[in-house]
Amino acid sequence: MKTGFGVFFAVTVTLGLSWLGFVVAPAVQLGSAKQTQVLISGETWPLQQTGEATLGQQVYRANGCVACHTMQVRQESIICDVVLAKPGKNPAAVSNLLSTLKLSGLSKDEAADVSQKISDAGGTPDTRIAVTGPDIKNGWGVRRSVAADFLYDAPVQLGNLRVGPDLANIGARSTAALLLQHLYAPRSINQNSAMPSYKFLFTVEKAGSSPDALKDLPKDIMPAEGLEIVPTTEAKQLAAYLLSLRADAPLYEAPFTPAAKP
Repeated sequence: MKTGFGVFFAVTVTLGLSWLGFVVAPAVQLGSAKQTQVLISGETWPLQQTGEATLGQQVYRANGCVACHTMQVRQESIICDVVLAKPGKNPAAVSNLLSTLKLSGLSKDEAADVSQKISDAGGTPDTRIAVTGPDIKNGWGVRRSVAADFLYDAPVQLGNLRVGPDLANIGARSTAALLLQHLYAPRSINQNSAMPSYKFLFTVEKAGSSPDALKDLPKDIMPAEGLEIVPTTEAKQLAAYLLSLRADAPLYEAPFTPAAKP
């Protein structure tokens, strides 16, 4: 009897502690999360989705897109490049120093050490941060995904299988027209795509009936003469949601130096 009670008590305590650790603690931690600030600009991140994008999230969920796509860009590390922002009052000495230093592909500590040496010589250094990893190399994002990116998602749809590419930053690398065509005929965009066609999100109507009709479709999927393919409201909402997926702001917990605009 005593042994049975002891086992029951031990199991109860173990399950209770697990529930507190894996359910309650994250809920408390993330439940109190607030918007953060973008590095350099100080803008608020993330912005809350509104209108079509909010409705499109439910279309994304209803069609099971999370089964084949993730929204979690991963990175392996960061590398730093140190550049000279200002030569200071002794440019010759700073120039000579720079010729002896390794300035690119540095770790954080190495970059700090090099920056200090340049400062000591009278120059003003600037450190530029780049992130590395397969997801970054694939062009799926410019930094790793962090909890703040999903502050307004309900539910969060991280996914765990990549039949298709990661979508965390799809809004920064696509357009509404491309997304809609990809939904209608995936292999017209990528001939190796494993994605099924979502033609049920489109209707065939008389040509000229809608300004939203798909343009420049390949001849083999063009409708009959006098007809056109028109996205339904759900298709446009889904495209709006995908365009809203952007994880391209440098944050305190995920820093990088944005590329200079031409």
